[in-house]
Amino acid sequence: MKMRIALSGNQNSGKTTLFNFLTGSNQYVGNWPGVTVEKKEGYLKNDPDIQIIDLPGIYSLSPYTLEEVVTREYLLEEKPDVIIDVLDASNLERNLYLATQLSEIGIPIVLAFNMMDKVRKSNIKINTGYISKELGIPIVEISAARGENIDELIRVAKAQNKADTDHIHSYSKDFERKLIEIENSIASLKDKKSKRWYSTKLVEDDEKAIKDLEIKEDEREKVNVIINDLLKTYDDDDGESIIIDQRYKYITDVVSRAVKKEDNFESTTEKIDKIATNRYLAIPLFILIIFGIYYIAIGLVNDKLGPIWADGFLGETVPSYARSFLESIGTSEFLTNLLVDGVIAGVGSVLGFLPLVASLELLIAFLEDVGYMSRIAFILDRFFRKFGLSGKSFIPLVIGTGCSVPGIMSTRTIENDNDRRMTIMVTSFMPCGAKVDIIAMFAAAIFGQWWFAPSFYFIGIIAVLISGLILKKTSAFSGDSTPFVMELPEYHLPVLSNIAMTTWHRVVSFVKRAGSIILVSSIAIWFLQNISTDLHLMDFTQDSSKSILAFIGSIFSPIFKPLGFGDWMATTASFLGLVAKEVVVSVYAIITSSNGDAGLYEAVRSNFTTVSAMSFLIFNQLCVPCFAAVGAIREEMNSKKWTAFTLLYQFTFAYTMSFMVYQFGRIFILKEAANLATLLAGLVFIGYIYLIFRKDKSKLKVGKSNLQDHKE
Repeated sequence: MKMRIALSGNQNSGKTTLFNFLTGSNQYVGNWPGVTVEKKEGYLKNDPDIQIIDLPGIYSLSPYTLEEVVTREYLLEEKPDVIIDVLDASNLERNLYLATQLSEIGIPIVLAFNMMDKVRKSNIKINTGYISKELGIPIVEISAARGENIDELIRVAKAQNKADTDHIHSYSKDFERKLIEIENSIASLKDKKSKRWYSTKLVEDDEKAIKDLEIKEDEREKVNVIINDLLKTYDDDDGESIIIDQRYKYITDVVSRAVKKEDNFESTTEKIDKIATNRYLAIPLFILIIFGIYYIAIGLVNDKLGPIWADGFLGETVPSYARSFLESIGTSEFLTNLLVDGVIAGVGSVLGFLPLVASLELLIAFLEDVGYMSRIAFILDRFFRKFGLSGKSFIPLVIGTGCSVPGIMSTRTIENDNDRRMTIMVTSFMPCGAKVDIIAMFAAAIFGQWWFAPSFYFIGIIAVLISGLILKKTSAFSGDSTPFVMELPEYHLPVLSNIAMTTWHRVVSFVKRAGSIILVSSIAIWFLQNISTDLHLMDFTQDSSKSILAFIGSIFSPIFKPLGFGDWMATTASFLGLVAKEVVVSVYAIITSSNGDAGLYEAVRSNFTTVSAMSFLIFNQLCVPCFAAVGAIREEMNSKKWTAFTLLYQFTFAYTMSFMVYQFGRIFILKEAANLATLLAGLVFIGYIYLIFRKDKSKLKVGKSNLQDHKE
């Protein structure tokens, strides 16, 4: 018998860990229709008739976030057979709130009290039998991380399929009577299993839910009378706040009777957080961890595997065997060079950084799984506020280190429009996986030190902070930042299956880009590089500076000459990087491959000094991101004007920063003579100092207004 089980629960409740345990590799990761919220679904191991849907982590079913909207629409419209609500058993008061809402939808529920192993270690005693009887819902104690009692959970879920349902009676008797009156006043509600859900939504004045109901005018009038009477009784003009208060009073009462905690018990999380979130130690520890991640990924993994994988296998073995095979079957020289020097060289140059990307993603997934990444946002909130941002802005920046697109999309959780727009503008300043390829190429070719790469993580943060100071003092972004409230999950031992699954999906995404966008770009670059300006196919050993690619690059190269990389290769790479940042690496790989050069790194060394390389990297990190990220900016800004302003700001900021780095580095590091460009760089620097330290006029106006009010 086919059956669908929906997993619901708060963030950090262990829901995804349970999903991974239940489905193993039998899962599909995509997006919910029309939105960018990740959708995970799969089939129960050893029972393909049971489909498991991992709903987004939420705290309530109120339509305040995209995740909440997606979850409630799925439950109300798709109506799964059973809901397994996964709760963090160490924090039942908060987790049970969602359960009270889910019970009103009319779908059979099982409560999975997760992390019971940690509860026992914390000397917390939970009377699950009492809670189950009080709520009228079966409860199963589990540990998803250890795989404890999961079979029993599925057995109970199967037993609940098609079972009669009743909502949790979390309201007072008077309030309950009023809800029943509302349900009886609307004809279309009487036979609905979800009538309690809709009656509470009418009290909350939830527009999205009310639209789904066919309410006649006279029915609406009756309901309004009941609701107004209810509001008067509770001396409150907000129905939603009354319902929230009723639910939490009920939950608090149940939990106080069923849960016993040992006084003065200090958990492992509290002990670790004395250091990890310490006012003075937290940020140095964060910096140390970031450098540690890059040391492992670059100093150990990439340095050991790079020569074998990138140089040996992809750089020599694959091209050599491919060329020999193609020649042996009589393939033309044209097609052979296209496939070997174009496709294999271009795609291979990007895939050459696969060990680096995989190890970075693995380490970041580890930090996410153990609970540290949430602390970073909390730690930096106080610091960010001094620069006009909040900790909420840091969450998209963290996500953006994997890929700017989901980072930009995640700004939807920022309620303040000014903060949200500003965060969208600066999210792509962080080094995403594609930019790490470029950084790694220059690190290996010129700088040769593992610590060079993590410095760009902090360059990204510094760029964000400078932008925050500048933009927050303009009328378009002025105002107080959104207060930052977030849950800090308990620390726990890493779940290897979770880390492996997360890393796998991210690495697959990286490889797919190499097999699609980078593949097409590599073919286009090869053709442009091997066709002369008079539209003749060039000899493959001929100087590619006479090609269409070189001609296009030379037209725009004067723009970048003040930045220190005004040659056609660097210019072309920067422009084509708009398609995908990995293309920057592909450009150099294809050009050096066709020219029979000594190699990719030698080509980079011959075209850049340490200063111009730094300038090139800063420009490509801070400038307009790839087309996919630009599309995300357009969608989230929902305005052509704001999108254009964002792209203009990013280009101007990147250009001026790169300009100053090169001009000052040329003087102080390369010991070259100053010139007019140096003077201009000095003026730009003075301009930034003014923009950073000038007084915020909006705050001055507020201060004057408050002073005037005080005088009056």
